[in-house]
Amino acid sequence: MQLSLKNPLLFFDIESTGLNVAYDRIVEISAVKVFPDGSHEVKTRRINPTIPISPEAQKVHGISDEDVKDCPTFSKIAKSLAQWMQGCDIAGYNSLKFDIPLLSEEFLRAGVDFDFRKRYLVDVQNIFHKMEQRTLAAAYKFYCKKDLENAHSAEADTMATYEVLMSQLDMYKDTLQNDVKFLADFSSKTRFLDYAGRICLNDQDVPVFNFGKHKGVPVATVFEKEPSYYTWIQEGQFTLDTKRVLSQLYVEFKKK
Repeated sequence: MQLSLKNPLLFFDIESTGLNVAYDRIVEISAVKVFPDGSHEVKTRRINPTIPISPEAQKVHGISDEDVKDCPTFSKIAKSLAQWMQGCDIAGYNSLKFDIPLLSEEFLRAGVDFDFRKRYLVDVQNIFHKMEQRTLAAAYKFYCKKDLENAHSAEADTMATYEVLMSQLDMYKDTLQNDVKFLADFSSKTRFLDYAGRICLNDQDVPVFNFGKHKGVPVATVFEKEPSYYTWIQEGQFTLDTKRVLSQLYVEFKKK
């Protein structure tokens, strides 16, 4: 089956120094850009994260500080990467929870404004979990009938994710549509406004805080009753994306 695409669909996977989206950095990124005519282009790049790779992360992906010491920093490739990704919808495995938030943080740190929210985002893991409840290696075995070799290398995981989605479309023809907007809606689990899930929409589509002492409280209410909370978040250890979303809500609040 060939994907039905209006825009190129970019599958990507990253390996990182750790799992803290606000702090950790990318050490390897691989992407396959699938074009509407079915052709595809693969790019893989290792990156000097400028901070140490944690021992836990190195055990997973096998990339050491020595391996990336002479590689370019993300800031050096950010503009060219954003240009290459321009106009693409985005797909990945667990991408809504980790890969997209971390890549967004890297772009923000580099001063490059790449807005993922303007694209359709397909998370193949969420489709898999809704249908079968498995991991990527198990998903690859289940859907593609093959063992995933070189797991946790960015390129192997990226290509496996692409193949899994193609197999999902074949297997679930009665449920899934070969349409990126449908797949993005189907694979979206949350109503988060920021990638870290600190701010979300409630049942009335009102932005509310999703953590801490103000969990479930409308953001505008907190701005009005405890304006210092906004400052605390802006000065705290929160992701740049969370701070940006909160700033946008604060500007809207001040206009009223």
